[in-house]
Amino acid sequence: MSPPDSTGPIDLSNCDREPIHIPGSIQSHAVLFALREPDWLVEQVSSNVSVVLPEAPVVLGQKLDALLPAEVLAAWREESAREPINQNPLYLPPLPAPDGGPPFEALLHRHNTVLILELERWKDGEALKNAPSLGRFQRTLKLLSEAKSLTDFCQHAATSVREFIGFDRVMVYRFADDDSGHVIAESRRDDLESYLGLHYPASDIPKQARDLFRRSPVRLNPDIYYQPVPLDPPLHPRTDKPLDMSHCVTRSMSPIHVEYLKNMGVGASMSLSIVVEGRLWGLFACHHYRPRYVTHGARIACEFLAQTLSLQTAEKERLDQAHYASSLQTAREQLTGLFEESNDLPTTLQEAAPILGELHAGASALLLADAVHPIGAAPSETAIRQLGAWLSEHQPTSVNATTSLTTWVPEIADAFAPYSGVLAARLCRNPPAYLFWFRVPEVQIVNWAGDPTKPVESGPLGDRLTPRKSFALWQEEVRDRSLPWHAVEVDAARALRHVVLEAMARHTERLIRLQVELENRNQDLESFAYIASHDLKEPLRGLRNYARYLHEDHDAELSPEARQKLQTVQRLGLRMEQLIDALLHYSRVGRTEPRREDVDLNEILAQSRELITARLEERPTDIHVPRPLPHVTGDPVLLTEVFANLISNAVKYNDKSQPRIEIGWIAPPDGPLRFRVQDNGIGIDPANQHAVFRIFKRLHGRDEFGGGVGIGLTIVHSIITRLGGHIWLDSIPGKGTTFHFTLAPADPGGIGSPAPSADAPSA
Repeated sequence: MSPPDSTGPIDLSNCDREPIHIPGSIQSHAVLFALREPDWLVEQVSSNVSVVLPEAPVVLGQKLDALLPAEVLAAWREESAREPINQNPLYLPPLPAPDGGPPFEALLHRHNTVLILELERWKDGEALKNAPSLGRFQRTLKLLSEAKSLTDFCQHAATSVREFIGFDRVMVYRFADDDSGHVIAESRRDDLESYLGLHYPASDIPKQARDLFRRSPVRLNPDIYYQPVPLDPPLHPRTDKPLDMSHCVTRSMSPIHVEYLKNMGVGASMSLSIVVEGRLWGLFACHHYRPRYVTHGARIACEFLAQTLSLQTAEKERLDQAHYASSLQTAREQLTGLFEESNDLPTTLQEAAPILGELHAGASALLLADAVHPIGAAPSETAIRQLGAWLSEHQPTSVNATTSLTTWVPEIADAFAPYSGVLAARLCRNPPAYLFWFRVPEVQIVNWAGDPTKPVESGPLGDRLTPRKSFALWQEEVRDRSLPWHAVEVDAARALRHVVLEAMARHTERLIRLQVELENRNQDLESFAYIASHDLKEPLRGLRNYARYLHEDHDAELSPEARQKLQTVQRLGLRMEQLIDALLHYSRVGRTEPRREDVDLNEILAQSRELITARLEERPTDIHVPRPLPHVTGDPVLLTEVFANLISNAVKYNDKSQPRIEIGWIAPPDGPLRFRVQDNGIGIDPANQHAVFRIFKRLHGRDEFGGGVGIGLTIVHSIITRLGGHIWLDSIPGKGTTFHFTLAPADPGGIGSPAPSADAPSA
């Protein structure tokens, strides 16, 4: 391993930069030839080539035909011609040893236009007896086919691999999403401690080692105490670079990996890759506590088991996901049916809580139009709004998921307790609208083989780091991560999002149709009210005139009872005329399109006071304005009527000896200006406050507090609504009433521009 970059942290991640695919040497039990095609000329060779060719004085630059037996080379050429040899090594017939000892087992593969021949020989005869017989292999396949679960399959496979190769321990090691791993199956010698269930940090198998495992399925180290054998020449003559040995079974081990195995007390190791749909799912990790070789026959059998496990794993996961996807598809269809029968999105989602729960979430929530609709025990509304705003700003994709909110928004993660995992489907970016699912953390005790927070120790060779020496059980409690959101769940959330968006689109279309119908009906109603009231005035005027003529011309002839009835007709006619005038005025307010211009509310207030001069003279009232009113965007005529009606109402319904009205305003940081007209009058009972804006609704007797038809506040409400604002009231009976109202958001330089004043008093 090269010295780490002094500018970066010194830890095992530095191993990711170690060029383990170009070690420049091989293990001592093997001999390697780098050949040129098509003539198989030797371009590089390991320096121990004499064990194969003891009598050849020169090997480099020679064709292999002149160095090895013709019948062996012919068999090798025939095998390589009909089998793929790019990258994955091809097992060849053995080469007899010149010293009469065990033959050399041969491997051949092509990589980057170089043909690489590896010859392996192990002189320990006992190790050469571990290839399984055909009958034994058939029994193993039958046993594996009967496995009921993936766990059972892995356990049977680990036992079979150990029987094939005779190692002390064989483990099935599975990688997690964070590249750490744990032992899910194990077969071991009875006197050894178990590693089953132990976890290992990602740094134990660095990234480039994982990449090599994915590309090269078999790795054997029969004796970790070997002395590396260098290549001659060190650089390949055609590339002037070290030979790429990514797919060589016999390449030298990384020095740090050797130290790791020594720290574990291992004498020989072998690994078999489990690759599922192109990704490294796991490994068969095989350990022996003395040197031990594995023959090609045993390796072929083990490779077959590893490939079978890869297929079994892929099929098992596919079936599980297919079943889950089917249940989610059913949930989507049920949700679609509910939306087709309902126009109320939040209520429908509440009814669909069991359907949404198919995503295995503890709770859900809908954020729509700044309102939060919880489904189950969801987090607080404030937290959900904050999360929606963050997602809208920082996550461009429509569906996002995390197992730990602290990786997204650590500053608000505590507000989501007890949840840590979130799946979010965006319905609208601005304003933020989302459908959320929440998951609680998966509280678990993780058994590590040694402390994963201390994976390295300073080594004896300069700045180079060595693997930890302690593999004692070390426990960690994990509390901040939920179960992962699988791809099928993210796809389901995306599909449910489409269902909700379609429902929203249908709902919007329905609302647009209803709005058009409502506008047409309102126009018809306003036209009817105008025409009816206008046409009623003429006959009513005639009735009142005839009643007056009758009273003037025949008063002496009328009895007291007839005179009283005639006066009643006149009074009722006057009231009806007042009602018709009020209705006409209300109709004109509804039919008139408001103007939008800059308005100084101080001038509006002055004009309003002029309109009600008679009432103010009749009932002197202190009208207090703590500070000048601002400029707004609106209709000056309509705004004058608003202030005139509110002030007149405050004067009219006041029984105090010193009536007082205060007109003020505030500017909230996150909303439109808010105005108030506050009096110290009789107040309004809470039971009647909802009715004050209703047309022709009076809360007192007809002749009390100066009479009236009960339309002033109705007109105020209509004007404020047409100007894009909102009006409401606070009142305490006997102490007074405050009317609050807002107007539409400001145009640039409009609402929110205070009137100029050098000495304006504070509110």
